[in-house]
Amino acid sequence: MQNLAFDFLKVTEQAAIASFPWVGSGKKLKADGDATNAMRNTLNQININGRIVIGEGELDDAPMLYIGEQVGTGFGTKVDIAVDPIEGTNSTVNGQDNAFTVIAAAPSGALLHAPDMYMEKLVVGAKAKGKIDINTPLTENVQVVAEANNKDIKDVKVLIQKRERHSKWIEEIRKMGAKVYLFDEGDITYAVATCIDDQEIDLFYGIGGAPEGVVAAVAVNCLNGDMQARLLPQSRKEYDRCVEMGINNPGNALRHSDLIKSDECLFTATGITENILLDGIKTDAESNYTTHSLILNGESKQLRYVKCKHPNPHIA
Repeated sequence: MQNLAFDFLKVTEQAAIASFPWVGSGKKLKADGDATNAMRNTLNQININGRIVIGEGELDDAPMLYIGEQVGTGFGTKVDIAVDPIEGTNSTVNGQDNAFTVIAAAPSGALLHAPDMYMEKLVVGAKAKGKIDINTPLTENVQVVAEANNKDIKDVKVLIQKRERHSKWIEEIRKMGAKVYLFDEGDITYAVATCIDDQEIDLFYGIGGAPEGVVAAVAVNCLNGDMQARLLPQSRKEYDRCVEMGINNPGNALRHSDLIKSDECLFTATGITENILLDGIKTDAESNYTTHSLILNGESKQLRYVKCKHPNPHIA
């Protein structure tokens, strides 16, 4: 898996570059379509026997990078792949921060195979690893994390997406004296940031997409953090789809090892617009692109930032 790191880096770089002309355009379908096409084309050049386990949706909804699609040349390592050609499509086409492309991979069978539905997520960094419990009240987890990080409650920083469904927990955390920082888009970014010391984020909590949850779990594993989750079916159809995918008790707590079962995992992300981890794409007078990316490796627990200049392909 380690040998594939720079192959997957190229995948996210090309998807980010393909989406960049649509920044600020308001054209979501164009941006997502070009990013998806670039990601798929680049994946199919890699010598892997890959399967998309988290992608653009089911076969009936997505012509490319659908769940179950085979990618790569068909030769080499069997790999489960989770992709998001654009995390933050609205941010991209509205010219706002927090848009990036991302891919996560692990050996076949190592990633949770879950439908696109709501998931409750709780993430902490290495110091609080093994101490959280999604089955206990959130305020108790905040207290435990404060102790693990050797902080007073008033100094604890919790990241939660700004959504009405989170109002109760935002109020509870602030009432106990901890700080809540709200964000609008890109929950993968903030889950990952929990595990990077210089970001000074103690805990991430929220209800968001299950696909983004599994992608984040790979990154958190690579950074030696901890994540727990719970699928939240909103209908009988969603519940039955979980069972079809092998999740017999969808309402049960998912420990980190349920989300990602191997340290042989990789995570790469490339910024489209600025976020707290990555710079957005920059262009120069000759229309060359400079990308800023993050590579994470589960075996080495290594974080690597990569800045790369891509010559304008239209200039001979």
